[in-house]
Amino acid sequence: MRQSESLYFDVRGLRYHVRHWPGERHRRMVLLHGWMDVSASFQFLVDALGAAWDVYAPDWRGYGLTDWGRSDCYWFPDYIGDLDVLLDRFHGDAPVKLVGHSLGGNVATLYAGIRSARVERLVNLEGFGLAATTPDQAPGRYRRWLDELHAPPSLKPYADFAALADRMQKNNPRLTRVRAEFLARHWGRRAQDGSVALRGDPAHKIINPLLYHYEEVRACWAEVSAPVLWVDASDTQVLRRAKISAEDHAARRAAFARLRYVTVDGAGHMLHHDQPEAVAGLIENFFETPA
Repeated sequence: MRQSESLYFDVRGLRYHVRHWPGERHRRMVLLHGWMDVSASFQFLVDALGAAWDVYAPDWRGYGLTDWGRSDCYWFPDYIGDLDVLLDRFHGDAPVKLVGHSLGGNVATLYAGIRSARVERLVNLEGFGLAATTPDQAPGRYRRWLDELHAPPSLKPYADFAALADRMQKNNPRLTRVRAEFLARHWGRRAQDGSVALRGDPAHKIINPLLYHYEEVRACWAEVSAPVLWVDASDTQVLRRAKISAEDHAARRAAFARLRYVTVDGAGHMLHHDQPEAVAGLIENFFETPA
């Protein structure tokens, strides 16, 4: 297992944690994790890389070892703002090879259109976007947000790390026990009463009151100039839950001018846990093959 170090940066009023697997500086990539996940989730993928890549992976605000947000809910543009500052801190102004999973993929694809000159290559792992919305949904959305502010959500505690690993394997039967126990130590922390609590701010579960404007997102995607590798899992359930049809999914991929599309067999949404060797091979090949 490749050893990582913890780096900390002041980012927009928060103390941000970035996990760093040191490697060859000319081989550098930045990995962005998904919702209710942490940077250590990429350990298996990093271990599967053939070359000594220099890898940086932040814990998003409110996750892992990064500070929680300073308000009672989270706003998607903050991830984009945080990423812009983080790249300044540890990557400078050179174009970056960027990999994002799920939420991280959505952030990465938007950022690559907004700051197109800063992204050299982009890998999107199951970052589909959200279902399109219509203006008539706004009143109900705001009402639900207000209700949730009055009754904030909580995260279920677990008796111990083994119980958390059990839950992970129940959610993902492909996850081996060794990997589940490793992840449990990073996803969870020991609470004062001896139980194990997730390393995440429960406020992430509060609904975003702002509608998802697909037309605006697609306009950002259209500005992406970097080559894009879009990777899905053969057995993902996220498209169905997000109510994104196969036709809509294809139209979203078509928004990117320079895109290669690949599906990884034998994997669900957490494809970097299920098939890290396959995913690592795709990423390395994409990053090292001339455009």
